[in-house]
This record gives sequence, structure tokens and C-alpha cells, in this order.
Amino acid sequence: MPAKSAVLGSDKFSFFVELECSGCRVTYSSDQIHTFCPECQSPLLARYDLRSVREHLDRDEIMVRPRGMWRWHELLPVKDPQHVVFLGEGDTALLRLPNLEEELGTSNLYVKDESSNPTGSFKARGLAAAVSKAKELGIKKVIIPTAGNAGGAMAAYAARAGIQALIYMPKDTPRANIEESRMAGAEVVLVDGLISDAAGMVGVKASAEGWFDLSTFKEPYRTEGKKVMGYELAEHFNWELPDVIIYPTGGGTGLVGMWKAFAELEELGWLKNTKRPRMVAVQAEGCAPVVKAFASGAAFCDFWMNASTIASGLRVPKSFADALILEDLRESHGTAVAVSDDDILKAQKELGRAEGVFSAPEGAATLVAYKKLLAQKWIIPGERVVLFNTGSGLKYLD
Repeated sequence: MPAKSAVLGSDKFSFFVELECSGCRVTYSSDQIHTFCPECQSPLLARYDLRSVREHLDRDEIMVRPRGMWRWHELLPVKDPQHVVFLGEGDTALLRLPNLEEELGTSNLYVKDESSNPTGSFKARGLAAAVSKAKELGIKKVIIPTAGNAGGAMAAYAARAGIQALIYMPKDTPRANIEESRMAGAEVVLVDGLISDAAGMVGVKASAEGWFDLSTFKEPYRTEGKKVMGYELAEHFNWELPDVIIYPTGGGTGLVGMWKAFAELEELGWLKNTKRPRMVAVQAEGCAPVVKAFASGAAFCDFWMNASTIASGLRVPKSFADALILEDLRESHGTAVAVSDDDILKAQKELGRAEGVFSAPEGAATLVAYKKLLAQKWIIPGERVVLFNTGSGLKYLD
């Protein structure tokens, strides 16, 4: 567990001050339990006293702390270090892909490999932050709908925190996700349907029995854990940002979180320049609500009927934060790309054979998107591009 900070005269562990609605900008207390905005039903985002952070925190101090997500604790929402639930999440590898660079006639291609996180995926980051804050707020039982990896992560962190966990997931969720959730003591309910069907059941159960819902963007703190991926990229590239980030997008927490991180780093004055990456959302052709909405210029996504893809994390018919995702894509001058399941499977093998990375299908989808955008000259060879492999391919084996 991180020690209490004593940096440049400050003994504050966190500079978290309030929650702000991403829609109507109404603010809410940081010390009370909140879900999403009751006024306009938009996600809430954590806000920090960045002026004080800049005055009291030396950027280089963070770089020499023990590795892990919580070395950024001043910019995370838990105020008392006793409530931090840490299983080793964060500081995942950023790998150069030299063999694929040679094959594709390009350079500066990287993958941020999130498979080394606890429970094998990037979901550990978000659930570490959310469960830690739930513990601090005195929440005793948590519930979640999941396509798989979020459930396993919630179960692990809830077990560590001594919080009761209940998970609803589709029956065809990869077996590894089901078993790891049960192994950590969570109750697992298998649903005949999609994550959207599971979410409906969770809403009813939470309302009837007082469970706290940790659904994507229906609580404010999973985004905070995911944003640290953006901090880590900036640090790795010596406080410059890549030209392009290609991100597999279901609920979109990581994409929104990283864009928030870049804004925070810019306000802190920690970046060498203010050029932010072009963000790319990757979805499967069988479930591409963000791609459709982005192409049509819409501000929100329509619900995607009959969603189907081998990449279970991309089988999200509509994100609760669809407006935020689309806004961030457009602000970044980014784009959204749909890829086929056949191409995902080919790219998964290609990453393994060329670079030794056994990616989740969602991660392999980013390589397909990269090739498409390179062929379209939307990406120029030599631009610094980061693909995100969000989890281990081992989680998808029968």
C-alpha cells in the first residue's frame, strides 16, 4: 500500500475536490456516495485542485516511487491511503513492435500490453479505483453487469476489500471470467442475453436490495483508474504524447479516461508540448454503435440491435458515456473504425507469431484498424502510434 505523501510541504494523499457532471456541469460532494447525475443522467467526472498539485507535487517524485497505479495517488480519488486496495495494477509494458514495423513499412509502432495487470486485463485499473473508493465511502456490497473481465476484476478487489460482490454476465462469457469471479468469492448469475440484458437485471437488483452498481460510467471512479494509462504513456515518452492512440472501445472508459488525463497533464504544465494524440475507437463490425454515430455526425449512439462478435469486450450495444466518447474523438481529430471478426483472428495470430504477444481479440482489433488507417493514409508511416492490448488471450480459451 502506498505510504502517505509528504511532497514539497504537502501531506495530502489526494487533491480530489469534487465531482462534476459531464453534461450539465452541476457539481457534487467528493465525500458522499454518488452514481451519475440525477439532473441529466450524464456520467460524473472527478475534479482535482490541480493548482495545488502543481505547487506541491514534483513530477519527478512520482517517477521514483514504487511502481504501480497508486504512485499517482495525488491525482486519484481515494483520500486516505488505508482504503487503497492494491493488487499490483498499473505500469504495464509499452512494447515496440519492430517485426511488424518492418513488415508494414513503418516505424514507431507500439503496443501497451495490459495483460500483466491483476486478473489479466486493463479492467483491474478501473475496478481498483472504484472498489477502493467504495471502501472509503463505507459501501458494503457491490454489483456489476459484465462481458467478462470487469467481473473478474471486481470480484478480486472486492475480496481484498472485504466487500460482498454480485456479478451478472452473459452465459457465453469466456469460462475463465466465470471461474475467476467465483474463485474470488463473488456470486455469479449467468444471463441468457447480452451485457445490456445483464445491466437491466443489475439495475432492478440494485434498486430493490441496496447493492451499489459499479457499471461502466454509472459510478465516477473506474474512469480515474483507467486514466493512469495516459499518465504512463506521457512518462514513457519523456512527457510527450504519441501521435495516435488506437483503442478497442466497448464502454469507452479508457478512451475517456486517457483524454481526461491528457487535459490534466496539460493544466499541470507537465507536458513538453500541448499536442495531444488523435484518438481512434475500434469496434467490431457486428457491434459498432460508436462507428455508426461518428460517421453520421450524431451526438449520441443508437442501440445496436443483435450485437455479435468474438470480442466479448466489444459486444456493448450502447455505452452509457456515448456522448463523451464521441465528443473526445472529435475534439482529438480522431476517428472510429469497425473491423471484422475474421480479421481480428488473423491479427491475433500475427501479433503472436511476429511479436510474441498473445493478445485478447479486442487488442488484436487495434492492429487491424492500424493497417486500415495506414492504407488510407490517415496514419502516416513513422508517426508514433500506440495500440492497446486490453487483456490476455489466455482469458478466451475454452
